[in-house]
Amino acid sequence: MAKRVLMAMSGGIDSSVAAMLLLEQGYELVGVTFRTFDSIKDSCLAREKGCCSVESIMEARHLAQQLGFEHHILDYRQIFRDTVIRNFVDEYMHGRTPNPCVLCNSHIKWGELLCAADRYGCDFIATGHYAQTALCRGHVYLKNAVDSRKDQTYFLWMLTEDNLRRTLFPLGGLTKPEVRSLAARHGFEQLSRKSESQEICFVPDNDYRTFLAAEGCRVGPGDYVDSAGNRLGRHEGYCNYTIGQRKGLGIALGEPRYVTKIDALHNEVMLGDRTNLLRTDVRAENIRIRDMAWLAESPQVQARIRYKSPAAEATVVRLTDGPEGCIELQFDQPVWGVTPGQSLVLYKDGLVAGGGIIV
Repeated sequence: MAKRVLMAMSGGIDSSVAAMLLLEQGYELVGVTFRTFDSIKDSCLAREKGCCSVESIMEARHLAQQLGFEHHILDYRQIFRDTVIRNFVDEYMHGRTPNPCVLCNSHIKWGELLCAADRYGCDFIATGHYAQTALCRGHVYLKNAVDSRKDQTYFLWMLTEDNLRRTLFPLGGLTKPEVRSLAARHGFEQLSRKSESQEICFVPDNDYRTFLAAEGCRVGPGDYVDSAGNRLGRHEGYCNYTIGQRKGLGIALGEPRYVTKIDALHNEVMLGDRTNLLRTDVRAENIRIRDMAWLAESPQVQARIRYKSPAAEATVVRLTDGPEGCIELQFDQPVWGVTPGQSLVLYKDGLVAGGGIIV
C-alpha cells in the first residue's frame, strides 16, 4: 500500500514540483493549503507573487485537481496571530529583530501540519523547502540542500527529531533551475516562470514600521547616542531600527553611521562606524541541540548569524542544557552585525547541530 503524505501547498513552484515528484515516486498525496493571515499587500494579490492571497490558495487547489489528489484548506489565522505575529511585535518592542519564519515553521508548518496529518491518516508530511535529512550518531539531522543559494535549513533549525522523522523534502537534492525545468517538463510552463517574493508574508509592502504601528506599537522619539553616551540627535522611536541599519536614520553626521545597539528601556539608539559591528563572540538562548555530547567532544562548528550570511568557523566555549540553556561561541574571525532576536544556527559536516536565539 502506498504511503500517504500530507503535501503542504502554497500555489508556488516549489511545493507544486515537490508534489509532482512524490506522485512519481508512488506516494498517495493529500494536499493542504493554509490561511495564516489576511493581508492587503498589493504584491500578494499579483498572480506572479501570490503567497497568501485567495488566488494562490485556489491555484494550489487547481493544481491538486490537475494532478489527481484531494485538497483541503486549513484556517490557521488565529493561531498564527497568537504565535508568530504576537512574537514579531513583542520582539521589536523589546529592541530585538525577530525572524518570524523560524517560529512559523516550528509552530505552524510542522506543529499544526503534523496534527492535520494524523487527522487525514498520513504517514508523512512534505514541503517544498530546500533541505535534506540525514542519519548521524543515531539521530536524524537536517542536512544542507544541494543548492547552497536556496538552502533553507537556517529557517528550520527549531524542528525536532520527531518532526524530521515524518518529513519528506523532495527538493533537497535539486537546484532551482532544475525545479523550474521539471515544472516545464510536466507541462506547467506558466508555473515554471513564476517569480518569488522574499518579503515577510504578513507585512504589507515589507513596511514593518507601518505594520507595528497598526498593531498598536507606537514609541515616541528618543535620542541617538554614541558609545560614550553622548547625544547625537533625535530618532523616531527605537522599534523603527535594526542592528546594522545605515539608511533612513534621518541624521547627518558627516560620515556613514550604523545602528550598533538598541536600548528599549531608555528609548536610545546607539550609532557607530562599521567596525563597531564586528565581534568574535555571540551568545544565544532558547537553544535546541540535537546531541550535546557531540558538541562537547568536538566543539568546532560552522555558524550562521543570519540567513544571508555565510557559515563562519567558530568554537563552542560554553553550552548549558535545560530550560535556561544557552550557548556561547567564539568565532575564528570577526563577524559583522550580530543581532539580538535573530537565529544562531550551528552546522557540523553539513548537518544542523542546533541553534538558538541571539541575545
